[in-house]
Amino acid sequence: MLTTRIMTDDDKREVCNWKYSGEYEIYNMPTYDEMVEKEFAFLNPKRQNNYNTYFDKETCVGFTNVLEEEKEIFIGIGVTPNYCGQGYGQAMLNIVIEKCRKLYPNKPHYLKVRSWNKRAITCYQKAGFVIDGDEFVQETSIGVGTFYRMIHQ
Repeated sequence: MLTTRIMTDDDKREVCNWKYSGEYEIYNMPTYDEMVEKEFAFLNPKRQNNYNTYFDKETCVGFTNVLEEEKEIFIGIGVTPNYCGQGYGQAMLNIVIEKCRKLYPNKPHYLKVRSWNKRAITCYQKAGFVIDGDEFVQETSIGVGTFYRMIHQ
């Protein structure tokens, strides 16, 4: 059973130290100090309450980001590198989707995933997301990428 809380400063520091390998290195974050300086992602004071950290007992296994938009809810997710492929992503998505249904009952949920990231796509499909349309190119904070939009059924 996972527990969750609003991301603390200690959680943010830990996430900044995660190191993915191989093709997943693109998801490695800047240092905590660089993120503070740029007010990037979960270190943007206006968005800090959008982020939750998830724990299996005392072990941090990931985080989610929920952003309410005009007509939809965007969900972002990150899984601790050593725990990828072990079902934690799906479990976290199930929790955050249930939370979103309560907070935003009439808004659909979506996420974006790099089209080459088969591991994440499989995780999202297991949590009830389906690919919505063709690949698209988007500029992100870490460069240009090709993505799929996935919606929750």
